[in-house]
Amino acid sequence: MKVLFQVLDVNGDGGICVNDLTIGLKKLGVHRTEHELMKIVKAGDKDLDGQLDFGEFVHYLRDHEKKLRLVFTSLDKKNDGRIDSQEIMQSLRDLGVNISEEQAEKILRSMDKNGTMTIDWNEWRDYHLLHPAGNIPEIILYWKHSTIFDVGESLLVPDEFTAEEKQTGMWWRHLVAGGGAGAVSRTCTAPLDRLKVLMQVHASKSNSMHISGGFTHMIREGGVRSLWRGNGINVIKIAPESAIKFMAYEHIKRLMGSNQETLGITERLVAGSLAGVIAQSSIYPMEVLKTRMALRKTGQYSGIWDCAKRICRREGVAAFYKGYVPNMLGIIPYAGIDLAVYETLKNSWLQRFATDSADPGVFVLLACCTTSSTCGQLASYPLALVRTRMQAQATVERGPQMSMMGLFRHIVRTEGPTGLYRGLAPNFMKVLPSVSISYVVYEHLKITLGVRSH
Repeated sequence: MKVLFQVLDVNGDGGICVNDLTIGLKKLGVHRTEHELMKIVKAGDKDLDGQLDFGEFVHYLRDHEKKLRLVFTSLDKKNDGRIDSQEIMQSLRDLGVNISEEQAEKILRSMDKNGTMTIDWNEWRDYHLLHPAGNIPEIILYWKHSTIFDVGESLLVPDEFTAEEKQTGMWWRHLVAGGGAGAVSRTCTAPLDRLKVLMQVHASKSNSMHISGGFTHMIREGGVRSLWRGNGINVIKIAPESAIKFMAYEHIKRLMGSNQETLGITERLVAGSLAGVIAQSSIYPMEVLKTRMALRKTGQYSGIWDCAKRICRREGVAAFYKGYVPNMLGIIPYAGIDLAVYETLKNSWLQRFATDSADPGVFVLLACCTTSSTCGQLASYPLALVRTRMQAQATVERGPQMSMMGLFRHIVRTEGPTGLYRGLAPNFMKVLPSVSISYVVYEHLKITLGVRSH
């Protein structure tokens, strides 16, 4: 370690900075990106002076070596002290990443020094010791499709946490950070969400409400503050929904007999969808209240509790479950297509561009999540529209009280198939800002709550 430190300490000042690492590693024939080198310095720099002294360098290497040993052991399925292409393929398959044998051999060749097409511990350590990315746990962390990307809809595959995160209590900090991020992103995009609800309920062929006209109508009727009607209940329901979904997801995983921390795609879809059904069933009355609050006229209700009492008095308790069936039916196409598109995009990126690192970068992650969520919403949107119409039936003057199938037939007959997609434009307009705001706020809240950044 002393010899390696002297080689990397290019200017001989007793400290290794990013510039020293760049020059020193090139001398050793090792190529790393500036981002990767900054991660190495940041991980080991205890006194925050922007460089590693010898003590910090040794501490970083020893700590990193322990992590590498754990990863090597998890990859070595046969427990023979060597990793072959089949073991690499199996480990990635467990994470939902499918690669060919040719690609697995390409990964092996990058680390294999003696031409045996297997990697022993020394080869693995030497290759990764000064490489902060590209190992198995990081692939999970980078690529996990989770609820932090909040678009104001029900993202149905909850976060998965490692055994260490569960034991140390880090999991609840992730949930709190995710809930806070969801609250901020929903509040920022609430005007678009309210416009979507208005267009779903009130727009028709004779009244073709458009985006600018919808905003003008809302502001004229209730002022600028009216753009956020229904947002309070939309934010309040995040916490119970997330908590119930997480607990249900963990319980369903155990019932499925899975002892893996990371499930396969099909298992995640089944467990996630069932957890979503349980969570949605528990908080569904709040969904109805959100719709009614978004559609209310100025002065109609004094608050959420007043709205709930009036619905109960006039329509009975059953009114709090109007639209329940189309809402539950929409879970499967939304979750299935969202996950399938995300996995396809993820695998495409990994196969084409993941040569030196598994880190896709923020923009690739946001693009994958935005595209997959948009496709999922597009598939389930007619069911979401019918759900909203059923929730709002009592608020529409002289409006017919119909069943789900009756509403479908009525909309298609009076408005054509396009009537099932009323409000789609503002719904899509909020996807990218929602995902972006969620990501930024989530990362900042994680730091505030002391969640370790991997």
